[in-house]
Amino acid sequence: QVQLVESGGGLVQPGGSLRLSCTASASISSINTMGWYRQGPGNTRQLVASIANDRGPRYTDSSNVRFTISRDNAKNTMYLQMNALKPEDTAVYVCNAALPNEWVWGRGTLVTVSS
Repeated sequence: QVQLVESGGGLVQPGGSLRLSCTASASISSINTMGWYRQGPGNTRQLVASIANDRGPRYTDSSNVRFTISRDNAKNTMYLQMNALKPEDTAVYVCNAALPNEWVWGRGTLVTVSS
């Protein structure tokens, strides 16, 4: 199965920016829908943004102004550009690929917004 590895997280001051990357071990051209999720209490996952080959990006109300999701199929990579970060954005962000037979998840990358 395809494996997903996130990177780009770290410590950033409020108002700063980060770009998260999700790189797949295989081609993502045939994977229609991919998305970024925020890990919550009890290991729950909250959708932040998604993007598909056959439609544009979709965002939650809390992220559609400051965040931008994109993908580069040639690089087998999906991105989440995070701007104007706030302390409440602090979380583990997890990559998802919705394959026809299963949903594949990365291990996550930690974003910490603090002064």
